Amino acid sequence: MPTLDPRIDAYIANSAEFAQPILTHLRQVVHEACPEVEETIKWSMPFFLYQGMLCNMASFKAHCAFGFWKGELLIAQEDDKGREAMGQFGRIASLKDLPPKKTLAGYVKKAMALNVEGVKAPARAKPKVVRDVVAPEYFLAALEDKPGASGHFQAFSPSAKREYVEWLLDAKTEATRLRRLEQAVEWIAEGKKRNWKYMNC
Repeated sequence: MPTLDPRIDAYIANSAEFAQPILTHLRQVVHEACPEVEETIKWSMPFFLYQGMLCNMASFKAHCAFGFWKGELLIAQEDDKGREAMGQFGRIASLKDLPPKKTLAGYVKKAMALNVEGVKAPARAKPKVVRDVVAPEYFLAALEDKPGASGHFQAFSPSAKREYVEWLLDAKTEATRLRRLEQAVEWIAEGKKRNWKYMNC
């Protein structure tokens, strides 16, 4: 029997109706491919561990996201939809948006092997800065989920918005991006700009 974290049961139960079968399916695939997997909650999202970080999933108002901690080493760059949403599979609005179960399980097994071998996640190249920065969908969705955050963000000047977006896009690892996402949403909900700590100095 798999070891299930009741917090993830609650996360799935509290997700939108469309998201529940997606999250349940992803959880099942991970457990079948990696029977020794451990579940936990990090940065308010379900994570799966096997000798380190393996993968994570999340649900938003209109889509879900799923990604591997070392996704850059698992999924070909042309197939990575990470700019559309968190993770490597883009916006997941139904089970049809996911690869076949066998393909997903294969990714899980490859991710397990990378952890067993002690392979580190590669540092991400710094993206080229484009003046008209477009906020990623996962960022906008996270803002929508936090009362007041989206309104504050929309009221910011273009340069204030850009500072937050570039801070997220500059993250070299998924862990850093998730930490920054959580912090950004908290600050924006309070009406704070990215460098608010230094504004009264």
